[in-house]
Amino acid sequence: MNARIESLPRAQYLADTHEVSNLSSELCDYNMFTGDAALCEAVRREGAQWAEAGLSEFGKLTGSADYLELGTLANKFQPEFDTHDRFGNRIDLVKFHPAYHQLMKTSIEHGLHASPWTTPGPGAHVARAARTYLHTQVEAGHGCPITMTFAALPSLRLQPELARIWEPKITARVYDPRNVPMEQKQGITIGMAMTEKQGGSDVRTNSTRAHPVGAVGPGEAYELVGHKYFVSAPMCDAFLVLAQAPGGLSCFLLPRWRPDGSKNPMQVLRLKKKMGNASNASSETELRGALAWMVGEEGRGVRTIIEMVSMTRFDCMIGSSAGMRMATSQALHHCAQRSAFGKVLDQQPLMQNVLADLALESEAAVTLTMRMARAMDHRADEHEELMVRLATAVGKYWICKRTPNHAYEAMECIGGSGVMEDSMMPRLFRESPVNAIWEGSGNVQCLDVLRALSKTPAVVDAFFAEVGLARGAHAALDRHVADLARDFRDLQDFEYRARDIVDRMALAMQASLLVRHAPGVVGDAFCRSRLEQLGHHNYGSLPRGVDVAAIIARATPQAGT
Repeated sequence: MNARIESLPRAQYLADTHEVSNLSSELCDYNMFTGDAALCEAVRREGAQWAEAGLSEFGKLTGSADYLELGTLANKFQPEFDTHDRFGNRIDLVKFHPAYHQLMKTSIEHGLHASPWTTPGPGAHVARAARTYLHTQVEAGHGCPITMTFAALPSLRLQPELARIWEPKITARVYDPRNVPMEQKQGITIGMAMTEKQGGSDVRTNSTRAHPVGAVGPGEAYELVGHKYFVSAPMCDAFLVLAQAPGGLSCFLLPRWRPDGSKNPMQVLRLKKKMGNASNASSETELRGALAWMVGEEGRGVRTIIEMVSMTRFDCMIGSSAGMRMATSQALHHCAQRSAFGKVLDQQPLMQNVLADLALESEAAVTLTMRMARAMDHRADEHEELMVRLATAVGKYWICKRTPNHAYEAMECIGGSGVMEDSMMPRLFRESPVNAIWEGSGNVQCLDVLRALSKTPAVVDAFFAEVGLARGAHAALDRHVADLARDFRDLQDFEYRARDIVDRMALAMQASLLVRHAPGVVGDAFCRSRLEQLGHHNYGSLPRGVDVAAIIARATPQAGT
């Protein structure tokens, strides 16, 4: 019987079910910087042309296959937490995959945590924003401690005697993840602990108490008792914390270890179970008499920490812009290779409409973000300082708010394979709502705009002067700005209408920048789709006559570049 079976001819057509064809490939081994025309142009325009060579090298690194894999690994193998060591000692130790540590190391060695403070000057914030934008496309979660470290220094400098001790190690380009006192390290990271269960963004309701150890006031030692409900990156070496001192809500610098080498009782209760930002540990903590030093005036804690918050909000703009860029790149790369109904996808009119629309949104986001980076480089200029005060909140609100639907549409372009966990798209989608919620949700940003308008009325003139630089360049933009100016004459019920007004402010800024600086096809398409069709726009509903092929070609990344 066996001999008879072995002698039969093999039926090839029964064994070979199909050949692999008409599928796209991984987007890798490309230069993220040189392959991004909008970013390259923004870097030159906003004053960081001196950084182009370094950015090109960095873009080659971040676009390489091996480096992109670090982002996958850091999210696949998520942080693990141990309260005690095996001998019963309290350690509050979060363990990360080596890929996470490599991402942190790269960020710090390239100055993403401090370069504008150590080497200030024209283009410093622009160059740092560009690097952060590239690195975040690889992986977003590790950016949380990098951002907080970057943002902490302006607040800490309000207490010079503390800054003298901490600043050299905050700004050092040395990554040391060990769970040891800062005195044993060359480089450290800084976190932030503001929110509590009962208040969330309403930090003035915080119940954590600060008890003086001896003398009272700025720079003096206190012991903090309370519960912090959301502390990201609990492995940072110290945190800026809000607590109620006898004179009101105040800001404190709280290290993880006491000066005598003992463990400071900032105890992690658990790690949060987040839908996104999975590589980054976030936690609930209890402060059980944790030693901390007051930063800034007593009772002025929000005023002290607000500069840190402003900087982290700006990084939310960078992060969401980066997410849009990677989602756009993935969709464009896929659709340039996949065919359906007899044509490559990016040659089909309806898909071209969607892809071009995604590319427009991405370019508008990075263009506004890089403009704000230039404002941060020139804060001695009154106009630029007013733009930082107002447009950071506007940009953070709008760009972060636009990201989730953008990620979904890009995923839909890729189709079923875009939903699979072995692609990047599910991670981008889960990450997409995070920045809109963290550092103040959409409503909080709109209320911050209202506060800016009421406390510093000059921001209104600065805003209209900025968007007015494009006056006469596009009729739809001129009408949009004129309508907005009319609404600004009556702000009685601004809080109720705030989202509508801030939406239109953001669109005005983006449109003004694009019609002035982007190719004509980009600025015109943006104005016609976002301003003339206001309130009715969905991705893929660009009006007739848009040169979608040119927009797609401009935005498509080229592997091997």
